[in-house]
Amino acid sequence: MKSIISILAITLLIGSPVPFVEAQTPKPAATEKTAAPAGAGKRTDVYHVHFAKAALGKAVQLGDWLKTPDPKAPMPGHFVVLRHQDGDAWDYVVITHIGPKATVEAAGTAVPPDKRDLSEWHNDTFVNGPSWEEFTRAMGIDADSATKTGGSAYVVSVYRPAPGHREGLEKMLSEAPQPPDTSAGNVLLQHLEGGPWTFLTIARYNSWEDYATGKKNSVAQTTKKDSGWARLREHIAFHNDTITDRLAP
Repeated sequence: MKSIISILAITLLIGSPVPFVEAQTPKPAATEKTAAPAGAGKRTDVYHVHFAKAALGKAVQLGDWLKTPDPKAPMPGHFVVLRHQDGDAWDYVVITHIGPKATVEAAGTAVPPDKRDLSEWHNDTFVNGPSWEEFTRAMGIDADSATKTGGSAYVVSVYRPAPGHREGLEKMLSEAPQPPDTSAGNVLLQHLEGGPWTFLTIARYNSWEDYATGKKNSVAQTTKKDSGWARLREHIAFHNDTITDRLAP
C-alpha cells in the first residue's frame, strides 16, 4: 500500500444486521481443539490500521492504489486490504505489518498529488498484535493459502469497553469461540494510538455460505441469558461490525 497507510456476495440467511462477531471461532475438525484468536496471548508486533472512505466516483481508483505494494514500507508486502460489503461507513481497511516498533518522522510521506482526491476521509490507528506468521495463517493469506482463499468472507469489528470493563471485554474477545460459529481464522488487535476504539477483531470464513450458515445458526443463541451476545453487552460501550471481502493479496 502506498504511504499513509461496497452487493453482499450472497443473500444473507438472516434479515438483521450482524449483531456481533461472536468473538471469532475457527471451525474445528472433530478431534481438533478450537484455537483462540491470534493476538489473544502475546502481542509482539505493531500494525497500522487505515480505514478509508472513497471520494464520490473514486472507489475503484482508491482500491487500486491501496492494494499496490509500497516498496519503501518497513515490511514490504506485509499487508491486507479488505473491501466493505455491508456495515460501517468506510470503503476499505488496510492492515499493514510494521514490525516490533513504529516510528513517525516529521518529514512524513506525502500522498502523491494524483492520489490526494481519491479519499473523502480516512483515519489511522497503530495497534499491537500477533506475529506476521500467525496473522497471515489466521487470515488465510500465508504462502500456502492465499491463492485458495480468494472466496473468503471477513468480518471486521471494533470495540470500546465501558469504563472498568476493559479486562472483561478483552477476556471475552480472547476466548476460543465455540459452535455454532463457523469461522476459519481470527485475529485480535489492541489499540496503541489513533482511533476511538480499543480492540479490533477480524473473523475469516472460508466462504460466504459458511458465514451465512454460522449467522443463521447463532440467532437462537441470542435468546439465552448466558449467550455470548448477552455477555458481550455487559462490557461494551460501543462496537460495530462490517462484512468485507479481500481485495489484496
